[in-house]
Amino acid sequence: MKLYNTLSRKKEDFKPMDGTDTVRMYSCGPTVYNYAHIGNLRTYVFMDLLRRVLRYEGFNVKGVMNITDVGHLTDDGDNGEDKMAKTAREQKKDPWQIAKYYTEIFMKDFGRLNIGVPEIVCKATDYIGEMIEYVEGLVENGYGYETDDGIYYDISKFKDYGQLSGNTLDDLKAGARIEVNDGKRNPYDFAIWKKAPKEHIMQWPSPWGQGYPGWHIECSAMSRIHLGDVFDIHTGGVDHIPIHHENEIAQSEGLTGKNPAKFWVHGDFMLVDGGKMSKSLGNTYTIDQLIEKGYSPMVFRFFCLNAHYRKKLNFTFDGMDGAKVSYERLCASLLKHKNSPIATDASVLEKYKKEFIEDIGDDLNVPSALGVLFTMLKEPASKDIYELALDFDKVFGLSLDAIEDKKSSDIPEEIIAKAEQMQSARAEKNWAVADALRAELGELGYLVKNTKDGYEISKK
Repeated sequence: MKLYNTLSRKKEDFKPMDGTDTVRMYSCGPTVYNYAHIGNLRTYVFMDLLRRVLRYEGFNVKGVMNITDVGHLTDDGDNGEDKMAKTAREQKKDPWQIAKYYTEIFMKDFGRLNIGVPEIVCKATDYIGEMIEYVEGLVENGYGYETDDGIYYDISKFKDYGQLSGNTLDDLKAGARIEVNDGKRNPYDFAIWKKAPKEHIMQWPSPWGQGYPGWHIECSAMSRIHLGDVFDIHTGGVDHIPIHHENEIAQSEGLTGKNPAKFWVHGDFMLVDGGKMSKSLGNTYTIDQLIEKGYSPMVFRFFCLNAHYRKKLNFTFDGMDGAKVSYERLCASLLKHKNSPIATDASVLEKYKKEFIEDIGDDLNVPSALGVLFTMLKEPASKDIYELALDFDKVFGLSLDAIEDKKSSDIPEEIIAKAEQMQSARAEKNWAVADALRAELGELGYLVKNTKDGYEISKK
């Protein structure tokens, strides 16, 4: 199995680092101050695909995902206010109510999109003590220093800063976009602990007075607690590369001397009508809004599967319409195989499975693997094909085993069975048997119409 490693900028052979069959994997989770939009959710569909492929390849997965319910400021450059506190003030609720509400909605979206929940889901506010210990360690090692408004990480002490993004310290100096802070040694140093004013709604006691954690320290502390100093895979969106994940590496190297992950794997952006998707631009959509417009969550998941995770995916409603038609065609094609008594030669099945495994093992080439499925479903109707399609769906996660034939739901099973026999006879070019079955179905009051995807049954 090969995965593209952002750290090395190339595909690498993947094996768990400790020689076991267990993959330790950390995924950056949501900041639960608002609804997750479909651009956010594409990243978690990618995370889910990776987890599913790893399991299909025979690995066990120990996954960890954080829930950021404190510390994420409105500007990634340590400016603005805490997103949780801002939403709590606007909605006249406390941050705990805000976090609970949006976490529940987020998990509901996971269920609707058939995204598997990682084995450990951890809230930042449950690990404040561990984060304080982490900050203390950085200060003791000479990487953290105190100012009037917090504890900052001194990037100049970490010469390898930029190894993930390619941004050098000189690049940061030339393009520093962070507001002037006289207490900082360097304008691009980042907060690992913030001192809280008395009116701040979320704060905890610390060696530096009342305060709250920086956003980046959360992931470093929680991944280390649950997965150790170094683990196999760290996932997230490409927007995390230049700041959040770069800072995670700096923190981990400052405390343990080690990069925390062997593989850094990132999913690309979802665009909307060719442009940036952003809450601030007002061009985002939620799963509920897609449902209101007539698109099921599985159609959106299918839409996501048709683009490689490392490529931008342009969301348009025309694209969703196309995905809906294609998904319905997939379901119809699959159902033609479900009740067929005909067997498929083992060599044919082996050929498709080999192609499927090659695709998913090549840096999660799921679009190509979908192509294998569509091609396979063009084979003569066979329960073997149906079963292999369900096996492939362990990766796709499209709940293909739950598909029902709505068009033939009122057609008796014995009629469907005769129609399947007729199709099998046609596939074997046994025209006499096929014609006899068609005539028999006609006498029973049913018309069988051949289509490019198989056939349809209707009452006369």
